[in-house]
Amino acid sequence: MKIRTITTGVSLQSPQEISKIKQVAQFNQQAKIFFEQQGYEVQTTRIATNPWEEYLPISTTEAIQEIQALEILCHSLNISFFNIGYASRPETIALIPEINKNTSSIFCSSKIGDMETGLNFQNAWESAKVIKRIAQETENGYGNFRFCAWANCLPGIPFFPTAYHLGNTSFSLGLELADLVTQAFSQFPDIEVVEEKLQLLLEIELQKIEAIAQQISAKFAIEYNGIDTSLAPSLDKSNSIAFAYEQLLHGKFGSPGTLTISGMLTRVLKNVSVKICGYSGLMLPVCEDVGLATRANEQTYDITNLLLYSAVCGCGLDTVPLPGEISIDQIAAILIDIATLAIKLNKPLSARLFPIPNKKAGEMTTFNSPYLVDCKIFAID
Repeated sequence: MKIRTITTGVSLQSPQEISKIKQVAQFNQQAKIFFEQQGYEVQTTRIATNPWEEYLPISTTEAIQEIQALEILCHSLNISFFNIGYASRPETIALIPEINKNTSSIFCSSKIGDMETGLNFQNAWESAKVIKRIAQETENGYGNFRFCAWANCLPGIPFFPTAYHLGNTSFSLGLELADLVTQAFSQFPDIEVVEEKLQLLLEIELQKIEAIAQQISAKFAIEYNGIDTSLAPSLDKSNSIAFAYEQLLHGKFGSPGTLTISGMLTRVLKNVSVKICGYSGLMLPVCEDVGLATRANEQTYDITNLLLYSAVCGCGLDTVPLPGEISIDQIAAILIDIATLAIKLNKPLSARLFPIPNKKAGEMTTFNSPYLVDCKIFAID
């Protein structure tokens, strides 16, 4: 088990609050060292802010200048992941391609619905335009790695690009737990038995993590927001979530039974007796898991299957490669489906979609990224 991220949230009233950002960056490094001294690998530390509409000018030129200044500060502080939160209005969502094009380590998102206000069709449409434009303006469409659209997501999610913050400074943890799932599934290849055994295994390991987090909180007087128990993906083939499924399935990932295992995993992840936050569900990011990419290449599942699994599991559609010719209408329809599920089921869901310029369904992606694995582009029927 690894700690994928220590994400600290901070509320800004102005982008010039440099001392506040420096304090948070320093805390992240101290927390990282604290965990490492206890024997845990910490892959990344991250900072998320309140929605940027609250502290940045809305004029395009001024906003870009302020965000670029923030990124320069981040680089000077060795911060590789900085999230400026979400945009909630069509006119600010429309600025996101410019933000993306003029930065390299700034993440953000758009809000397309919640339980209180329902589905926002205009925001979904504008977000679809953003996804399409970012794909066209960045090499291999990779800029969409730093953007997603979401519905019904609360503050405190440690995973990017969805992360945003409200209130007092606090930190949360995102973990990489696929190795524990693989261990449990290989030892107890029976779904009726493995649920209980996995629950016990996670209880033991996550309580250790939480005890350390509480010590850090007390030592540095920073509120501990909880653990997002979601199964963050691994590029390690031996710990692929898709291959773990196949310990229980009578077939490959996507075969009948995949939905049942997804539901079981989500029950376990939501019922561990530690303080949880964020999605705390199953992630199935196509291009971040070797097994998921392999089975996508074999077409054992498709985007409709992923939408179905989202009804019982984690974060929605994540790192899904799509044909470059996909229309804005088609992207908007996918986003509206995700938002409809999120609102109907009262759960957090997001969509991080990768239209690949000049490539068609069935062709391979050619990402040049340490965070992504290549796979065949999904068909949109």
